[in-house]
Amino acid sequence: MSALAAVPPLTWARVGTAWRFEPGVVAVAAVLGGGYAAGVRRRPGWPRSRSWCAAVAVALLLVIGCSFLGVYSDVLFWVRATQNILLLMVVPMLLAAAAPLTLLAATMPAGARRRCSRVLHSRPAVWATLPPVVSLVLVVPILVLYLSPLYEQTLRSAAVSAVAGTVLALSGFVYFWTRFRIDPVPRAGSHLVTLAITIVEMIGDAVLGLVVWLGPLIAVGFYAALGRQWGPDLRTDQVLGAGVLWAGGDVVGLPFIGVVVARMAREDEAHGRRVDAELDRAAAAAETETEPEAGPVPSRLWWEDDPQLADRFRRPLP
Repeated sequence: MSALAAVPPLTWARVGTAWRFEPGVVAVAAVLGGGYAAGVRRRPGWPRSRSWCAAVAVALLLVIGCSFLGVYSDVLFWVRATQNILLLMVVPMLLAAAAPLTLLAATMPAGARRRCSRVLHSRPAVWATLPPVVSLVLVVPILVLYLSPLYEQTLRSAAVSAVAGTVLALSGFVYFWTRFRIDPVPRAGSHLVTLAITIVEMIGDAVLGLVVWLGPLIAVGFYAALGRQWGPDLRTDQVLGAGVLWAGGDVVGLPFIGVVVARMAREDEAHGRRVDAELDRAAAAAETETEPEAGPVPSRLWWEDDPQLADRFRRPLP
């Protein structure tokens, strides 16, 4: 019998009591949490909501690697699926909401900050963060993981598992960073485009879940060799994992849509205030003119000089 199969059966009690020390996970959590905390100390007035997002992300990372999810990740398919969906969707979303790049920039010397800004707004960075590209960055890694022999390799090698988990987390962060736009991004995309893409990606999660649910057993040789005598059989275990992959993406998509809608409303409100202020200043200037000069009627209206509206109506700025 395999040593992994000797792990005690997973019960409700062990969900809360099964823990292990995973040095790599603890080290990553310490670097992320310590670095963020150091940045907050150097940035008085940093929003508490962002700090809470970072703290929850670090705590969740420890739960993923050190709780029962880490203990049983090589034994049960559905536990590994839970780990992967949390690494791809939940941890990166919380980190992106914590605005780590803005905090990092605030602690950098002015020269380094200018160089990073030039790289961030360079043409390659703009092309690399186009909505279709970042959507592929989010979707492709999880598809490759489950629809190729790579999944079984993550079970057999701790190093391969660590690399795969890192790729999932980085892919998720790139996506949520460019979609939330809390941190500076190479290009300011449309929130409406983000909402449309999110709906398509939720359908993609359903497709992966269906393939895993109805398809052949994944890593059957590894799981059969464990000789596990407790818990669900291999088919039921994979069906449970398929449900996690399917429902997990959809459940995370709901708060993500809420954040995007809230940011869209906030940006529209701020834009409206700027337009109103410009109109008020223009009206005040007109009232102070005692003898306006006669001349031709201006051919441009105020909205034609607004960057967003000018782009919308395809009229060049002067």
